[in-house]
Amino acid sequence: MTIAPREFDQARLSSAKQNLLSEGWCILPGILNADEARVAVERLWRAAEESRRRGGATYAQSLDPNEANVRVFGLLELDQLFRDLIRHPVALDLVRSLLGDEILISNFTANIARPGAGSMSLHSDQALVVPEPWLEPWAINIIWCLADTRFENGGTQYLPGSHRISRLPELDPIDTSRMKAFEAPAGSIVAMDGRMWHTSGPNQTPDEDRPLLFGYYTRDFLRPQVNWNAALSTETIAELDEDFLVLLGLEGAANVAQGRRLLSSDLGGLKGMSADMEKQ
Repeated sequence: MTIAPREFDQARLSSAKQNLLSEGWCILPGILNADEARVAVERLWRAAEESRRRGGATYAQSLDPNEANVRVFGLLELDQLFRDLIRHPVALDLVRSLLGDEILISNFTANIARPGAGSMSLHSDQALVVPEPWLEPWAINIIWCLADTRFENGGTQYLPGSHRISRLPELDPIDTSRMKAFEAPAGSIVAMDGRMWHTSGPNQTPDEDRPLLFGYYTRDFLRPQVNWNAALSTETIAELDEDFLVLLGLEGAANVAQGRRLLSSDLGGLKGMSADMEKQ
């Protein structure tokens, strides 16, 4: 199954973008229908099995307190479905509304919180890759909710307003009583400013899995978390179109957008100066 993007209500999308800019997050239900979400869960479990077969670990001791959190890395290599989702037009529209046009796909992973799964440490995704101060958004997470997600089954918990924090001392003391869980039906997207401080919630249900996909995007001058040259097989890379290669930073040129803007501004008005102009 491939994901065929449908027309999405532009008024809802515009409202979501405004909330993302002001509050640091937004939720858009109905990006996947019920059948697509169900199939995505099935493909995710198959991807987890394939990852293990290839020698990959699905328990990250550095991230999670126990093996009830099933982590799946390398999604783009494991299934075409995930290559479709990372480039979903609504997802990319949200990303560019916060970061601008020049973006990179930094990572794409999954976390299936099974009953008994615990929380990871409080963090912001931008703080993981950029030293303080965090003065503007350079990263964003697009979270795909493949099942109904809420506090009880481990919905991602976030600290409201924390995307405005620019330095670690501003977090002290951390009032965890203010934290809230994202709640969204299956098939939703949750977009979260990369500066938002958050954690995975504990799954307190007896029998519910909470499967989430995390598409992580950054401004194009940041090195991706994944070295796509090494992580993707030559066969997979050969199947990617030019736009996808650009999003992964796999084209020949890199980190040129900032320089192009600076040089085109012609600071000092020196561009085109005659070479034989009298020396001062």
